[in-house]
Amino acid sequence: MRYAIVIEKAEDNYSAYVPDLPGCIATGATLEEVESEIREAIVFHLEGLREDGLPVPPGESTVDYVDVAV
Repeated sequence: MRYAIVIEKAEDNYSAYVPDLPGCIATGATLEEVESEIREAIVFHLEGLREDGLPVPPGESTVDYVDVAV
């Protein structure tokens, strides 16, 4: 499965969330750490949905960048 993630820089760390999995979040001191943590969080989140008999949402969000002139 493939899910888009959003990583944001905070003052002293990074945080990440998955738009298609509400409540699935992670933090880490570095980019590498937050990427690892969000992967683990996704697996944990999906296992919980399955255990509760809930549907696993597909990864439907997409990510892109736009250039703007300022």
